[in-house]
Amino acid sequence: MQITDVRVRKISTGGKMKAVVSITLDNEFVVHDIKVIEGDKGLFIAMPSKKAADGEYRDIAHPINSATRESIQRIILEKYENTLEEETEEEIL
Repeated sequence: MQITDVRVRKISTGGKMKAVVSITLDNEFVVHDIKVIEGDKGLFIAMPSKKAADGEYRDIAHPINSATRESIQRIILEKYENTLEEETEEEIL
């Protein structure tokens, strides 16, 4: 499985959520609404979720193992950082 596209929609409301991301897998399957969150230990991703009847939020799409989660997170956060750098460069010009 390869991530073939990453689309970042930056959130500028000043809260902990910094962006909402969509990823495409193998040019065939898209996962929307992955959130980039700033936590106490730095940035991390939160997979798409919905509120269950008991009030808890449950992921509706997620990696099966930690290695895949780490790979997805690394790729998303790299793209997020690149997006921030590009915006900064555009502001300078």
